[in-house]
Amino acid sequence: MSMNDPIADMLTRVRNANSASKPTVSMPSSKKLIEIARIMQEEGYIVGYEIEKGEPRDTLEITLKYGDKKSKTIRGLKRISKPGLRIYAGKDELPRVLGGLGTAIISTSHGVMTDRDARKAGVGGEVIAYIW
Repeated sequence: MSMNDPIADMLTRVRNANSASKPTVSMPSSKKLIEIARIMQEEGYIVGYEIEKGEPRDTLEITLKYGDKKSKTIRGLKRISKPGLRIYAGKDELPRVLGGLGTAIISTSHGVMTDRDARKAGVGGEVIAYIW
């Protein structure tokens, strides 16, 4: 089966595992998915991630984070730029998610970074997803 949008697949798997209170979720790995998982870990939305070597393809396993009494750390994930409609933002138009409480993941010429890091670096790029 061919996958058209691996980023949307990753976000959907994380969203579904989070709503079912699963401890981990795994998916096929790629460099961009690893960068998105790195940002999610740096921002405190997940505990961590591991890349497991596999024969046809490596697997990315994400360990989800929960608070007291299984309260969810991730309240929402939304894919913004899709393969059929790319959404770009210049350095002056970078989005703020929930007034700065959430995080926008931006793919720039300097790599994948958060909206705050892109503002500091003074670069714009493709708005991949929102997480809050």
